[in-house]
Amino acid sequence: MSVAREMHMANSFDPGRAADLSPADAQLIARRTRAMGAAYRLFYDRPVHFVRGEGVWLYDAEGNAFLDAYNNVPVVGHANPIVQQRVAAQLGRLNTHTRYLGDEVVAYAERVTGLLGHGLEQAVFVCTGSEAVDLALRVARHVTGRRGIIATAHAYHGTTAAAAAISPSLGPNNPIPDDVELIAAPDLARESPDRAAAAFAVRVREAADALRSRGHEPAGLIVDSILSSDGLQGTAPGLLRGAATEIRAQGGLYIADEVQTGFGRTGAWWGFPQHEVAPDLVVAGKPMGNGLPIAALFSRPELLDRFGADMRFFNTFGGNHVSVAAGQAVLDEITERDLIARAAALGARMLSELRGIALANDSIGAVRGSGLFFALEVVDDEGVADPTLAAAAVNRMRADRVLISASGPQANVLKIRPPLVFGDEHAPRLLESLAGALSR
Repeated sequence: MSVAREMHMANSFDPGRAADLSPADAQLIARRTRAMGAAYRLFYDRPVHFVRGEGVWLYDAEGNAFLDAYNNVPVVGHANPIVQQRVAAQLGRLNTHTRYLGDEVVAYAERVTGLLGHGLEQAVFVCTGSEAVDLALRVARHVTGRRGIIATAHAYHGTTAAAAAISPSLGPNNPIPDDVELIAAPDLARESPDRAAAAFAVRVREAADALRSRGHEPAGLIVDSILSSDGLQGTAPGLLRGAATEIRAQGGLYIADEVQTGFGRTGAWWGFPQHEVAPDLVVAGKPMGNGLPIAALFSRPELLDRFGADMRFFNTFGGNHVSVAAGQAVLDEITERDLIARAAALGARMLSELRGIALANDSIGAVRGSGLFFALEVVDDEGVADPTLAAAAVNRMRADRVLISASGPQANVLKIRPPLVFGDEHAPRLLESLAGALSR
């Protein structure tokens, strides 16, 4: 099932339901469609009109509070006051690009690369995760002198032309070129982690052979470190280690997509270390600025040296002063509030509670999680993926003013991913709403 179908079922407003809306919302949707076009989507069967946010809460135009258990971009919370203060101060002082000398962006590059290890000592700053992925593909292809890219069969890596070409979840009408080979992600609901890891590595080798049969040597394998769009399959330690080893044996690079998992989401700074993988390239996105337009490609120096010697590259406002101020504020908030350790501890407790809900409910076939990132597979009485029930649960929780989403190739995987400031005091509301939505 494509992401377009998934969004229609679980996350998208159906224009045929406009009669269910208030006159003001119906009018706003009509204006939005005229002004912004058909490509944009609205979440939920009844869209929500938010006017402000604070921490883990979003507030609609009537002042109703919604518990946000979905949005990963405001990683240290909506309207974070520290981020606000730093951004406002910098915006009143200077905001320009990286082609002038400046201490701020250098200090931030040194600090953030210091969190990576594995020789990933250099950063190139851009504005979005899609741009970071695009650049990673350019670097991999240039330094290897090859074109072939391997990605997973329901991956999402971005919306530039190059990133969309490795994002099959964008739907059946999204073209995948013949220098890209797609492979099935591991399936932890039906395979043991060891067997899934071994089979995934074999599929990487087979994909390299398939690329060669079409005249393309493999340049790299790109994997979201938690395989979120593939149904959050990357939660088992070591799952991706064999695949990384295999792509290198085939002469390609391993690219870790950390847009969703980076900056503490999994109860660690990054998602790739739990797989015992040392990536050649790492991409990160807007959570690093709590929503401000900053993203990055991290690399070993020898790769960027080779790329930079031959290619002219710049990003007009990537690494600008205001976005860097937001990035530093995010790092300060994560470290000073010990949010990573808190995410790991709270995540473990919540995973246990979610498994308890699953035991009491036959519609949950599997539960997975890492830090504050969880997935529940919704199935029917015969254990078959049930996207209709998943969509109903998402929309029931929206009616209960708790926000989650659905993902996976069959759109049947409930996806829970709150900001890192989500705490013990918020968990009962989420768990009660989820249990109630599944029991109806």
